[in-house]
Amino acid sequence: MIQSMTGYGKAQAVISGGTLTIEIRSLNGKNADINIKSSLLPKDKDLVVRKMLSDRLVRGTIDMYLSFEATPGDSSHAINAEAFKSYWDSVAKAMGTDPHGSEVLAGAILRLPDVVDAKKADAITPEDWPEVEKALNEALDQICTYRADEGKALYKDVTSRVEGILNLYNQVEALEGERIESVKEKLTKSIEDLKVKVMPERFEQELIFYLEKYDINEEKVRLRQHCKYFREVIDSEPYPGKKLGFIIQEMGREINTTGSKANHAGIQKLVVKMKDELEKIREQSMNIL
Repeated sequence: MIQSMTGYGKAQAVISGGTLTIEIRSLNGKNADINIKSSLLPKDKDLVVRKMLSDRLVRGTIDMYLSFEATPGDSSHAINAEAFKSYWDSVAKAMGTDPHGSEVLAGAILRLPDVVDAKKADAITPEDWPEVEKALNEALDQICTYRADEGKALYKDVTSRVEGILNLYNQVEALEGERIESVKEKLTKSIEDLKVKVMPERFEQELIFYLEKYDINEEKVRLRQHCKYFREVIDSEPYPGKKLGFIIQEMGREINTTGSKANHAGIQKLVVKMKDELEKIREQSMNIL
C-alpha cells in the first residue's frame, strides 16, 4: 500500500539530567531534504541520524526537533556559574550593596537567559545514545504509521478519479456517432452555401479525410493504457510517486489532444471534466511517496 509523504512522530528518552523529546515532521518533496533543528545532537551522530531518517522516510521535506527538559531538583547540572555570578555582580553594583543570601534574587537570576540549561548542547552523551536511538526509532515508527494511514486515503482518492476519467471517456465514445453526423451536416451546409455541385463520391472522400483528421481512436487507446499502467504501478511499487507523475503527464497529453480534435460541444465539456479530475490526481500524487 502506498504512503503519504506527510507525517508526524514523537517520542521521549530519559537521559542523564532530564528528558529528551524527539519530534519528526515530514511534508512532500522531490528528494530527502532533512533538517535537524537542534544543537543537542553530537556532531558524530549527525550522519547516523540523517541515514536513519532517509532510510525509513525515503524522501520528503523532513524536519527533526530535539528539546531537553532538565529533571526537577537536578538543575545544578545545568547552571552556568559564570553567567550566574555575572548577573549577581551586576545587580549588586546597581544596588550599591551585596544582596547576600537573597533567595528571591537568586530565583530571579536563575530564570535569566544562559543561566539554567546552559549544558543543553552536551545533553546527549555516548552513554545516553542507546536510549536516544530507541526513542528515534519509536518516533520513526509513529510517522511511518501516520504516513501509511494517509496513504490509504490518497490511494482511494486517486484511483477513484482515474476510474472517473475512464467513465468520462466512455461518454466521449458514446458521442462519436453524433459527432460524425454533426460534421457531415456542417460540410453539407457549407457546400450548399457555396452553391457548388459536388459529386457524391467526392463528398464521401472529403468526409472520410475530414473525420480521419479528427479521429481520436489512438488517443482513446493510449489513455486507457496509461490509466491501466497507473493502477499497476500504484498497486505494485512501494514508492510509486515519481513514476505516477510521469504517467499523469502522458494522460494529460491524450486528454488535451482529444480536446483539440473534439469539434463537438458535448465532448469538449467532457474533456474539461477529465482535465479537472486529472489536475486533482496530480495534486494528490505529489504527496505520494
